[in-house]
Amino acid sequence: MSNNISATPTYRFTKEQRLLTPAAFREVFDAPERKFHQSHLMAFVRTNTHDKPRVGMAITKRKVPTAVARNLIKRQIREQFRVKAISLENKDIVFIVKSSIKDMTNKELKNEINNIFKKIEIK
Repeated sequence: MSNNISATPTYRFTKEQRLLTPAAFREVFDAPERKFHQSHLMAFVRTNTHDKPRVGMAITKRKVPTAVARNLIKRQIREQFRVKAISLENKDIVFIVKSSIKDMTNKELKNEINNIFKKIEIK
């Protein structure tokens, strides 16, 4: 019997895949290579020097007043990033909310996030 370890990708969201410092966010905001728009969300994308993609979220109280809604958006973004991270290149991605998501359903929010990730994969 051989001890072959399968090369299946792990779909984990690790600390190395997060933008943590204000300087990291500033780099993306100051000189983004691309901006991807949806009706309620926007993503700034910049190539990084790390060997894996990283994601950050700048979701303000002014646009999304309740913590429950902000956390819902963050969970949805993290989940979609976790699944799509294998197909993304070494990019830093920062999501912001352009307009209120009060009237959006979870499905519509998920579709907007997926559309942004699809555009990032293509470019």
